[in-house]
Amino acid sequence: MSAAASETTPAPHWQPGGRAALAELLARDWDLLIIGGGITGAGILLEASRRGLKALLVEQRDFAWGTSSRSSKLVHGGLRYLKEGKFSLTRESVHERESLLREAAGLVEPQSFAFGDYEGRKPGRRAFLAGLAIYDYMAGQRARHYYPRAEFLAIAPHISTEGLRGGMCYSDAKTDDARLVMRVVQEAQSLGGTAFNYLCVQSLLRSADGKVCGARLLDAPTGAAHEVRARVVVSATGAWADALRASGGKRLRPLRGSHLVLPAWRLPLAQAVSLMHPADGRPVFAFPWEGVTLAGTTDVDHSEDMNFEAAITRGEVDYLMAALRSQFPELDLQESDILATYAGVRPVIDSGQADPSKETREHALWLEDGLLTVTGGKLTTFRVIALDALRAAAPMLPGWHADLAPQSIFASTAALRRGQGLPAGQAERLQGRYGASAQALIGCAHEGELDLIPGTASIWAQLRWAARHESVQRLEDLLLRRLRIGLQLRAGGAAILPRARAICQPELGWDDARWDAEQAAYLALLNTHYSLPA
Repeated sequence: MSAAASETTPAPHWQPGGRAALAELLARDWDLLIIGGGITGAGILLEASRRGLKALLVEQRDFAWGTSSRSSKLVHGGLRYLKEGKFSLTRESVHERESLLREAAGLVEPQSFAFGDYEGRKPGRRAFLAGLAIYDYMAGQRARHYYPRAEFLAIAPHISTEGLRGGMCYSDAKTDDARLVMRVVQEAQSLGGTAFNYLCVQSLLRSADGKVCGARLLDAPTGAAHEVRARVVVSATGAWADALRASGGKRLRPLRGSHLVLPAWRLPLAQAVSLMHPADGRPVFAFPWEGVTLAGTTDVDHSEDMNFEAAITRGEVDYLMAALRSQFPELDLQESDILATYAGVRPVIDSGQADPSKETREHALWLEDGLLTVTGGKLTTFRVIALDALRAAAPMLPGWHADLAPQSIFASTAALRRGQGLPAGQAERLQGRYGASAQALIGCAHEGELDLIPGTASIWAQLRWAARHESVQRLEDLLLRRLRIGLQLRAGGAAILPRARAICQPELGWDDARWDAEQAAYLALLNTHYSLPA
């Protein structure tokens, strides 16, 4: 399917009822079976599809359900890696950040960071500015970074002034991580890739010589079982990778990163503010995102059952609130200000470090009994990771020869037509999130659906489009990942659920009993995993 065709005709197996064709699709001969629907799996699907491979991606929950919807939302070069001497990792990350800023404008956006220069704080001014000079050099940029006290307070108001001498500013980027995954998956589909959510691997299939050659899958919505065979099976399951590996012992150290979401009016920031936690000196940040303010992150060992969704703990809430109160004392922030919380589990390679924050963030590939595991790494470098995975898979794909040099991440698309009644800034925003389908999304809007959903940066038509075209199987898919209403609005957007129901229930084909059950499950999930701990 061409990119132009995808503008008006999204992949047919994502239409309502499209899973009826599931058995026929899964029975095909596949070059690549990719297990895992986060950013790593999505990136591999895209790069494989554009190089002519018949690639299938399956995800046991929803696309981006795991780490890739619960990250810190940053597309960054990894300034702190310079301190550790990891220049190649930083250079690689900076290059990928710049590519995403160019090719996914409206989805990946510049974000300036401010870091106060306080007496006795480490890193000191000289070391920090030296690192920023290298950072600029890698990005081919040059900018002013240091501001004296008065200027810095104008840039970052409300911060603590005790011992403040001035401050540094530098630029990185941010994104809606779940929407980035969806954009990558949809780009892959326009190139012939196939992707299904809620297809769980029950077991791996093996050939007579014991090599992995496929998987037995369970379709969660119907309970039907399917067997899929492929020339190469790739595990892109992130922090869950050890559970699928059959040999080699434990290699991952799951680390939990938790975040607080506050109203922008309670923690008003134009710049992101980076700070060192007063208790342990770890970097913590707060920055504006999607009409709210995010604060994070923690970095602690996650010892809970990986079959269950991660959630913030009382200790992590206290830790993050202590950082915010220390940095913004005049705002008198309280727990009652918190709109939502979320926690993600990072797939970090275990090197035995006592301090979790010192573990490497580089990615790794292991080929064991025919199963290619790809894990670790960062959101920013998903294209690099995907191309490394294809290089590792190439010897198992005789007859396939492709240029694995980086190509444009997304195909260029025609600009949206103007004068369509969109709120300011929405044209670029929709183009970044939906690519060639953005014009069709606007075209599907009913009266009043180009208006903003109050308290968010999204329009009502995005709900209709997601319900119609984006493989929504659960209400949480719609409100936590296709849109981010569950994080942006108090009580997960309970106040707008009646209108959301009027728009989406007919598109999803759910009867009243199904909607009521989904709504109850969604609100219960918010209470247990996206709110303050009891």
